[in-house]
Amino acid sequence: MRAQRVWKVNGAASIGQLQSRLDDLNKRLGQLENQHPDSWKLEELRSSALSLSREIDDIRCAEATAALSELLRK
Repeated sequence: MRAQRVWKVNGAASIGQLQSRLDDLNKRLGQLENQHPDSWKLEELRSSALSLSREIDDIRCAEATAALSELLRK
């Protein structure tokens, strides 16, 4: 599953939403690892969690770059 970019959405809101989804995925991963350590769903959930964390990082980096650019422009 390929992560979709959400940079066009309000950055702060989208990061909060993505972080909430990531927290839910990590919670579910923990439950599934305890109940069914050999489940095929573990890899799928891990992949989704990694995609979300990369997306959050991308948004934060883009926001930091934009802020730095604005500071340097002044």
